[in-house]
Amino acid sequence: MPILDATAVHPITLPDGTIYSDTVYLKNVIAHPRMEIGDYSYYTHSGKPEDTAGVLAPYLGHAVRERLIIGKFVQIARGSYFITSSANHPMNGFTTYPFRIFKPETFGYKDLPVKDTIVGHDVWIGHDAAIMPGVKIGSGAIVAAGSVVARDVPPYAVVGGNPATIIRMRYPAAVIDELLQIAWWDWPLDKIEANLAALENGDLAALKMA
Repeated sequence: MPILDATAVHPITLPDGTIYSDTVYLKNVIAHPRMEIGDYSYYTHSGKPEDTAGVLAPYLGHAVRERLIIGKFVQIARGSYFITSSANHPMNGFTTYPFRIFKPETFGYKDLPVKDTIVGHDVWIGHDAAIMPGVKIGSGAIVAAGSVVARDVPPYAVVGGNPATIIRMRYPAAVIDELLQIAWWDWPLDKIEANLAALENGDLAALKMA
């Protein structure tokens, strides 16, 4: 029996058999036209499963222009959220007050630039992190708890702080290039689980032979 079940809403079962209901597979609880979410990516929060989209990205309305794209096997801790471009205020004039949102016929700022927010694969976003509009987080990156990510994050970087900066790279550049080429997150689940030891122990040679 496989370890992971792509169809689960609550993917974690505790040793005593209790379903841990605060963690959800995002793809199975979110039906939002501006969100694209990969398999096995999860988020932990205390709300109802149907409230997940609003907790994760509170400003991403159904009619906005930007998208929130989350890859496979992303791990998002409790309290973390995305501030998407829809939350931006006008900044080119002498005031940032959003006058136009208070009248239906002028609602919105369609002239403001928007960028998709993109999270790669196998990214770990720690507790209470805030991801700002239009940021791209590369695969394999780690975002430390409490960080405010206002700039792009390279693959396999560890970032932290406000604004988040690179603390260190997880591996040398040559290893990162090989990991991105291997792209284990695109393998069939049975192949991933057959190579868990190599993934968990950092055995690059074994992964290359898989």
